[in-house]
Amino acid sequence: MSIKYTARHTNITPEIKKYCERRLKSLEKLLGYPIDADLILGVEKYRHRVEINVKAKGTTLNTEEETPDMFNSVVAAFDNIEKRVKKELGKLRKQKRRKSRGRGVFPSLPLEEEEGQRRLIRSQDYSLKPMSIEEAIIQLETSKRQVFVFRKFDSEKWAVLYRRKDGNYGLVEPE
Repeated sequence: MSIKYTARHTNITPEIKKYCERRLKSLEKLLGYPIDADLILGVEKYRHRVEINVKAKGTTLNTEEETPDMFNSVVAAFDNIEKRVKKELGKLRKQKRRKSRGRGVFPSLPLEEEEGQRRLIRSQDYSLKPMSIEEAIIQLETSKRQVFVFRKFDSEKWAVLYRRKDGNYGLVEPE
């Protein structure tokens, strides 16, 4: 961890340095890899500004705070940047969970299903043009799908053609 301090029209007290180092160590621990930090502390009339730039593994986080007291500005800036880090880590965890949710023995079945709550797992588009059963069989053979929905040419009714385990095909027609 490297820390670069810049003071504009003010001096940095040892208490502020110690506080900054402690908070940056906690940020580094939270992120899990080394960080580089630039702290810019400045005074303009009655305003005490703190700007923190944290660079960590390809990511840069910036924050600025301004209050009438320097220490309060530092505390507010670190609170803000810590809140942003936690938010980003939460997003990453959510994305990882979402990606890994479908992996397993039965990828299309949810691991935990609440009673009464159903959801759409997968959606497929099918041809709307009317066709004969032979054409539907050809379509099913050329695709990797197990089920093919089509509109019958002679009756204009919907039908479902599916592959059976014995290699033959099954047909479901409405009455």
